[in-house]
Amino acid sequence: MHLRAAILEEHSRKQMLRIVEYVGNDKARFKVLMQLFLHDEYRVSQRAAWAVSNCIQQHPELAKKYLPILLDNLKNPVHNAVIRNTVRILDMVEIPEKLHAQVINICYEYVAGRSTPIAVKAFSLSVLHKLSKIYPELKTELKSLIEDQLPTATAAFKSKAKKIKL
Repeated sequence: MHLRAAILEEHSRKQMLRIVEYVGNDKARFKVLMQLFLHDEYRVSQRAAWAVSNCIQQHPELAKKYLPILLDNLKNPVHNAVIRNTVRILDMVEIPEKLHAQVINICYEYVAGRSTPIAVKAFSLSVLHKLSKIYPELKTELKSLIEDQLPTATAAFKSKAKKIKL
């Protein structure tokens, strides 16, 4: 399977699942998919994002060496799907301690951002909640951040915030 051609062929759940099945836990195939996700044109990155996050959901070990690159990629993402799926990945995997501060800062900014898409905020809340179990002092900041957002928050944000026990 030529991954780039498959990504461009069709944007559907069925096609994404075909790609995920093809990649499996094969590191070489995953590397090609990551290159498309990180370095290709807008549409390819957007579509590859869905497959990347689903590959990692099935095989979390694939993410380990790419986490610093994924975080760096958030500085200039080409599409909201790249941000959403990167933060979703952070929610699915164990984040190495050396990346904790960077991840906390990124996710905090996403939750605090008034124009951040709700899915990005929701995944960011989950990541911050996960890290607050390691850093209890983060709970106070997270609670304050949530309370600040609630008056103007969407129903989806309120629902996610309610599920977080601080």
